[in-house]
Amino acid sequence: QVQLVESGGGLVQAGESLRLSCAASGSIISVNAMGWYRQAPGKQRELVAQITSVGSTDYADSVKGRFTASRDNAKNTAYLQMNSLKPEDTAVYYCNAEIAGRELGIFVVRDYWGQGTRVTVSS
Repeated sequence: QVQLVESGGGLVQAGESLRLSCAASGSIISVNAMGWYRQAPGKQRELVAQITSVGSTDYADSVKGRFTASRDNAKNTAYLQMNSLKPEDTAVYYCNAEIAGRELGIFVVRDYWGQGTRVTVSS
C-alpha cells in the first residue's frame, strides 16, 4: 500500500523557519508531481507549492521568496523549507503526490494525500 507521511510541523514565532518533509513509501514505481497544500481554520485548502519530477517549482504568491520546495527522488521524499514565517502561515499542511505504483498487485496511477502536519506561527 502506497502512503505519504509528513513531518516537521510545530510551533514557532514569527520570522522563524521550519522544514517539512513528505516521504512516500510502499509499492512505488515512480513519483510524479508533488505538491504542498495548507488549510487554515475556516478556510479552504489551498495550493502552496508544487514540484515536478525534474524539479520545476511553482508557488502561491503569498509564499514566493519565503518558501522553497525541493525533493530527493532517490528517497521519494519532498521538502518544504519555510522561512520568515508569518502568523497567516498557520495551518495544517498536507502533502500530495501523483504516484505510479501497485495496490493489491494492480498497477495504478493516482493522487495520494498525507495525513497533514500542523504549523502554528505566533506573533
